[in-house]
Amino acid sequence: MSKKNTKYIFVTGGVTSSLGKGIVSASLGLLLKSRGFSVTIQKLDPYINIDPGTLNPYEHGECYVTEDGAETDLDLGHYERYLDAPTSQNNNVTTGRIYQTVIEKERRGEFLGKTVQVIPHITNEIKRRIKILAKQNYDIIITEIGGTVGDIESLPYIESVRQLKWELGESNSMVIHLTLLPYLASSGELKTKPSQHSVRQLMESGIQADVLVCRTEHKIPKEQRAKLAQFCNVSIDNVIECKDLETIYEVPLYLQKQNFDDVVLKELHLKSDQEADLKDWKNFLKRYKNPKKSVEIALVGKYVSLQDSYKSIAEAFIHAGADLETDVKIRWVYSGDLLADNLEENFAGIDGMLIAPGFGDRGIEGKILAAQYAREKNIPLLGICLGMQIMTIEFARNVLGYAKANSVEFDNATPEPVISLMEEQKNVVDKGGTMRLGAWKCSLKAGSKLHDVYGARTISERHRHRYEFNSEFREDFEKAGMMATGQNPETGLVETIELKEHPFYVGVQYHPEYKSTVATPHPLFKELIRKAAEKK
Repeated sequence: MSKKNTKYIFVTGGVTSSLGKGIVSASLGLLLKSRGFSVTIQKLDPYINIDPGTLNPYEHGECYVTEDGAETDLDLGHYERYLDAPTSQNNNVTTGRIYQTVIEKERRGEFLGKTVQVIPHITNEIKRRIKILAKQNYDIIITEIGGTVGDIESLPYIESVRQLKWELGESNSMVIHLTLLPYLASSGELKTKPSQHSVRQLMESGIQADVLVCRTEHKIPKEQRAKLAQFCNVSIDNVIECKDLETIYEVPLYLQKQNFDDVVLKELHLKSDQEADLKDWKNFLKRYKNPKKSVEIALVGKYVSLQDSYKSIAEAFIHAGADLETDVKIRWVYSGDLLADNLEENFAGIDGMLIAPGFGDRGIEGKILAAQYAREKNIPLLGICLGMQIMTIEFARNVLGYAKANSVEFDNATPEPVISLMEEQKNVVDKGGTMRLGAWKCSLKAGSKLHDVYGARTISERHRHRYEFNSEFREDFEKAGMMATGQNPETGLVETIELKEHPFYVGVQYHPEYKSTVATPHPLFKELIRKAAEKK
């Protein structure tokens, strides 16, 4: 196979963070893919953590896990949900990983005694990481650079882009700059000055933006577009409006109306006779916006004040709900507030429940109460990762009579450790990147609820955990009706549990939310919604 001439698109941000570079990158990737190009997207994160695996979700939102076991930025979830294609450890790079690699090379003597510096050593490693995906013969690689132009920590990335644009040659790369047009209510106008300054700052680093994508609350008047084009050295057709929309899934269509994909292809000197076919995407949006019924699901977690902490779960409900033409309202319930005497108040009127993943002992007793409530009231429940462990502890305490049953994560001295530390985790000291991560196979018991849901005996799902169902107690659980219906074929680790005499009381040790996309909603979320609708 001859090597393709891969084209590179760099997405930078200005004025403020959290403008939605990830959504714009994912939307562009979808548009280009629909035109017949093979596309992937990567994220460069300026923080010094090796990965977000040890970050509190309040710091950086959800930690997303890839098939190959990389703990990555939540934007990779957007990339997968829009492109319906898996990412890998090469799709997310942090400053911490860049410096770690360079320092390890220095320790091995690979720089032959040279002084190791930001330029060229750090920038060379960044460029190597950007280009590494080209080995997979993609037509286009979109690289999103985290943070904002002008941030000290982003400077090496911006410098690497400057060098790469020069090295790759004209028409082989381009820069899309995402910026904000603030609206001043007092004067009733959008202001372009912050964007002008942002572009100028980018130019001071040696980079000319080829396209401006402007986040705005209002439509951009023609004269404002012309002003931006004139002051920022771009064609007026290359000033793209990105207005606040009802849902992030409308963004690709909104950008397509402005010929965003044509603008990008022209800049990269690429031609495509294939019209963008977004028929399935439009159908998804139509079903999402015109539901025939609705259900309310309580999401019980400890990070609910920052909903990005459970981003993939919330999006999985959107995908599955649209597929079933059902509006899924999420009731965010903080488990730390739950007490035996306020459960009715918190859960009145719900049709289903999901107990979320997490770490640490805060809010655990509230989650156990929630699981008991769902079990006793016949409310459909899905427990994910820690959620499954919570269901195990609750059943052991209140059905099996093991009053002190617990996970060794919360009580190392518990006499009934129904959740125990995985054998290979017992000597682990470092916390980062050492959990059971990535895709693992699971064999489902014939005739089980999960076998019916998946329509298969063997499945593969992504994991992120250290603790497991303690199989020493398995016989006791199964005698009482809590069945272990899925296990890893190699290790025998219990992966799924389900309660016999209950409409839907299912716990899974893995994270099904990571595999849900617009094109392929996850069957577990669909089944929870179905059962919730039946209950209603």
